[in-house]
Amino acid sequence: MIEGSHHNYSFKELKEKKVLTLILILTMCFMIVEVIAGFYTGSLALLSDATHMFTDAFAISLALLAIWFSLRPPTSGKTFGFYRAEILAAFFNSLILLAISIGIIVEAYKRLSNPSEVKSLEMTVVAVIGLFVNLLGVFLLSKYRSKNLNIKGAFYHIISDAIGSLGTLAAGLIMLKTRWYYADPAISILISFLIIRAAWVLLQDSIHILLEGTPKGIDLNSVETAICSHDGVLGVHDLHAWTLTQGFEALSAHMVVRDMGISEGLIEEIKGNLYNKFKISHVTLQAETRECEPINMTCYESRTHS
Repeated sequence: MIEGSHHNYSFKELKEKKVLTLILILTMCFMIVEVIAGFYTGSLALLSDATHMFTDAFAISLALLAIWFSLRPPTSGKTFGFYRAEILAAFFNSLILLAISIGIIVEAYKRLSNPSEVKSLEMTVVAVIGLFVNLLGVFLLSKYRSKNLNIKGAFYHIISDAIGSLGTLAAGLIMLKTRWYYADPAISILISFLIIRAAWVLLQDSIHILLEGTPKGIDLNSVETAICSHDGVLGVHDLHAWTLTQGFEALSAHMVVRDMGISEGLIEEIKGNLYNKFKISHVTLQAETRECEPINMTCYESRTHS
């Protein structure tokens, strides 16, 4: 029987799926509207926003797929379950954001050298509707983004698209008032740089987790001190901490104990302490009696300075 680290995410995941499904339907419907309106008005900003909305739909679809994977139980081949599917989705979302932004910048640069007339009134009306749709999506996802990196990826897509709609609206109003058609590609470039900034943060976070970096907010020296503060622990070595998925941290370590007879109770006590102090939910500790002077000194100093 496989002992997994599967969480009971059922209720939370169900709510996330409902919200994501609703946003996906709204996004796909308005994406079609923007494509038609973009060709009709001749607006690069609208077409760029429609393309970005396509990546929104793709990102949300990946998020839904990742939630489905994360709910699958562990197997003999995937003993930790499928939590990393969420991080992989976030990683690919960030790459898509970067790629589409660069494409918009290239196209906008070409348009700057030869700006074409845009049907500004129609463009402005569509931009207003698009802004409303995106703001609704931002509102619906806002309470999930800080807890789940994959939801955060979809959130970044939508909020950057909301900024895009706002920029498109500004460009439409400028052209409507002044007929200065450089506003369309200029706004497109500005939107793209804002998207790149958000995508870069998401890319860094997802890579850090995929490379099993130490979770943000957890200092291994403090963790070692916390373990060493327990009576009976003489030393700690091979200490590792990593993130399985956003909000689910894991830790493993070997610790030298004075008496193997009390090791079982000591391990349970330390696990509880680590969860209370650092919210590390999956802890694997191996007790041993092999002594190492530098490790003993570390634990001794930890206790005398705590």
